[in-house]
Amino acid sequence: MICRVCNSTNTEPAINLGLQPWCNHFLKKAEIGKEPFYPLRVVYCHDCGTAQLDYTVKKEIMFGDHTYLSGVTKSLSNHFKSVAEEVDARFFSDVKEKSVLDIGSNDGTQLKHFKALGYEVLGVESSKTTAQIANEAGIETLNVFFNQTVAQELANKFHVINAAGVFFHLEELHSVTEGIREALRNDGVFVVQFLYMKRIVENLAFDQIYHEHLLYYNLNTIETLLNRHGLAMFDADLSPIHGGSMIGFVTHTDTRQPSKRLLAMREQEVKDKSNEFKTYLDFAERIKQMKDENLAYLEKAKQQGKKIFGMGAPVKGNTLLNYFGVGTQYIDYLVEKNELRRGLYSPGKHIPIVIEKELTEFPDIYYVLAWNFKTEILANNQHLIDKGVEFYFPVNPKDI
Repeated sequence: MICRVCNSTNTEPAINLGLQPWCNHFLKKAEIGKEPFYPLRVVYCHDCGTAQLDYTVKKEIMFGDHTYLSGVTKSLSNHFKSVAEEVDARFFSDVKEKSVLDIGSNDGTQLKHFKALGYEVLGVESSKTTAQIANEAGIETLNVFFNQTVAQELANKFHVINAAGVFFHLEELHSVTEGIREALRNDGVFVVQFLYMKRIVENLAFDQIYHEHLLYYNLNTIETLLNRHGLAMFDADLSPIHGGSMIGFVTHTDTRQPSKRLLAMREQEVKDKSNEFKTYLDFAERIKQMKDENLAYLEKAKQQGKKIFGMGAPVKGNTLLNYFGVGTQYIDYLVEKNELRRGLYSPGKHIPIVIEKELTEFPDIYYVLAWNFKTEILANNQHLIDKGVEFYFPVNPKDI
């Protein structure tokens, strides 16, 4: 395999999660059993240290239309609001006419918060249904895949370019990065928000590995990519959202000096051997142990006659369910807020999805797949906890 970041062929398998369906392909009843399966394997590049998938499900399949909505969860909207306010306060509070481009803008949630601060906003979203939702909400959104060609067609350059949860998705990685450089004003700031692989390993959050996530970045590896395209990170902050997401502040090379906290985090990656091959091999072994522990827990619960529902039907939950082999033999339903998933079934394990507000019964155990919103879920369901319903977190980070 050729490394997606540095083009090296010096790559080696690190984590194998078997054959899995595209995990955002929630199924209609007639589609059950007909979904394709693809290899889900992480390889490691010995030259630049990047962890990445060795198999690509085409972007038109994964992102042409899907059911993920960023505005469904209050925690995520609040996070986007704080990002917008920080960017504006730090860099552009005294600018009267300012603009922002959001790549992979989804339903426009992030842009709504920039718009409230006086920005001219433009979204680029590949999912047809999602882009339509954003446009109907008054957030101008182009329904295309962003790349260098699209960037060149945009009339103006932007003060802010945002990419939240997008940079690890990119099949056209170098075209997109070059497009960002070209669309960013000389004094502009590119805000890249990405799942932090160091934290994924620490949290044992292997479910965040799936076909949509082609790359798994630490600071060292994403900076290698940015530097190839005349961009440089000058600051970064680790947010608890999604179990640990890095917010990187980027601009044109040789424009700003790296902050003390960025330098400290770089040093910590070296100290913790975060970019070494053995770290990924150890992670793979811990995943196998986690599978055994979870299956033992679920089997014991069923033997005790307990009813188990899944809390949430997140995309990442399907990696976990399929790798563990957990289906309707353990879990009756996946309970979801997102109306777009009403009446659908999970890919691979075919667990039916029900909408939370329409539930007529409650389980003994909620097996929480949407663990990244732990605080919000526990706060919203204290009345069930008081009645004895157990909330079990297969992935259980300490700091969210």
